[in-house]
Amino acid sequence: MLGRGGMALASALALSACVGGVVPPSTSGSGPAGGASRPTTRSAGPVRQPTRATPLPPVPSTPVAEAVTAATAGIVAGPPIATLPITDDGAQRALAAFRISCPSLVRRTDPTGLTRGADWKPACDAAARGSDARTFFTRWFETVQVGDGKAFATGYFIPEIAGSRTHRAGYAPIYARPNDLVDVDLGQFSTDLKGKKIRGRVEGANFVPYYDRTMIEEGALSGKARILGYAVDPVELFFLQVQGSGLVRMADGEVLRIGYDSQNGRDYTGIGKLMLDRGLIGRGEASMQGIVAWLHAHPDEGRAIMRENKSYVFFRVLDGPPLGAMGLPVSDQATVAADVRFVPLGAPVFLSMDRTDATGLWVAQDTGGAIKGTNRFDTFWGAGDEARAIAGGMSARGTAFLLLPTGTLARLGSRPGVARP
Repeated sequence: MLGRGGMALASALALSACVGGVVPPSTSGSGPAGGASRPTTRSAGPVRQPTRATPLPPVPSTPVAEAVTAATAGIVAGPPIATLPITDDGAQRALAAFRISCPSLVRRTDPTGLTRGADWKPACDAAARGSDARTFFTRWFETVQVGDGKAFATGYFIPEIAGSRTHRAGYAPIYARPNDLVDVDLGQFSTDLKGKKIRGRVEGANFVPYYDRTMIEEGALSGKARILGYAVDPVELFFLQVQGSGLVRMADGEVLRIGYDSQNGRDYTGIGKLMLDRGLIGRGEASMQGIVAWLHAHPDEGRAIMRENKSYVFFRVLDGPPLGAMGLPVSDQATVAADVRFVPLGAPVFLSMDRTDATGLWVAQDTGGAIKGTNRFDTFWGAGDEARAIAGGMSARGTAFLLLPTGTLARLGSRPGVARP
């Protein structure tokens, strides 16, 4: 959920942008007996120190400035798939994720301008029959580089926070979608605005912006939105909103699974960049864990900074496996969020990054409010402390190669705006 212009710290401050939303899986476990005691908020935990790697160089190209789709950004042939350092485990995870995506992939309209639903059918049919994973990708795909190929990847995960069914001083309400929040498709009013949407509310005879974070925290939603529960720690709730979904563990051990339902229509602001620009934290503290620690240590200043992010997410109670923007299950260490204008939703992509944990074969099954632009990705790590440690400090740079059905380059080679291989 976060288009942070490529700053290495972006992963932390934004922590992942998948507002489209991963739905958390069911969990088990017990907490304090009785439910009368106050749950304790979790520490942000350590950042996983990365193992450095040398990414593959991008293919020399002349990308188009201010491109709005992959087709207009220009594509060139990438390296043969057989030469890519794809692990057997990574290929198996990616093949399983690709199989899940296929039913939607063959029916979707691809806004990148690169593929048609029918293009994916041969590979999807082969995936259903089952085969050696590495051989499958080598046989049915070719790599292309979109634009200059220079990639930036962050990470996201399913967070767990301490919660309560009842309110206490200092607790923060977890709101469902307000009954006065209105979505407007501007394309219904003008063809020039096709694809553009806004959210707001009706005030008298006017349509006005919806309440921002400060207004909501000061009680603007009283009588307008159902409260699903309360977060013990408002900082943890803030980052759960950034993630778009998570688990709320009550004092008696019961777990409330919540996922993104809507948002107030206000622009997202990554607070990590604000804190860096103001010298409140150093680059070494710009992980999610470092930001959380600073906010806890400076509660008043922290509240003011969080309110500079006017965006506010509303949740719904969920059940079932984790779901991504395709409405299909997502997989840890296999799903990546991407901008659907540059990566077909459901397509495999190989990331060759400057850290080994981000390097590998992924499948684009999710989107994010801040995951925007060419070669911008958000890697999904699942739930638990390990996922939190990796995703919270994920900030990787390198090269991205999109995997498209074999023959795509030859078909597109003569089209305007698409580079020949």
